[in-house]
Amino acid sequence: MSEKYIVRLTLEERGELTALVSKGKTSTAKIRHAQILLKADVEEPNWTDSRIAEAFSMHLNTVAGIRKRW
Repeated sequence: MSEKYIVRLTLEERGELTALVSKGKTSTAKIRHAQILLKADVEEPNWTDSRIAEAFSMHLNTVAGIRKRW
């Protein structure tokens, strides 16, 4: 299995991502990535990659790649 990358957001980062999602005035890809990072945060919901992939109808490797780039 691939290496697991942990997403740990600060309160400031979480606020910025939440604002980006709620405004909806940016590209769909940026909003989707922000939603994924918010769900993957180890402090808050801490969803697994497979649960995130299922919720957003995307491939598991896409979710893992977003985690890795973060």
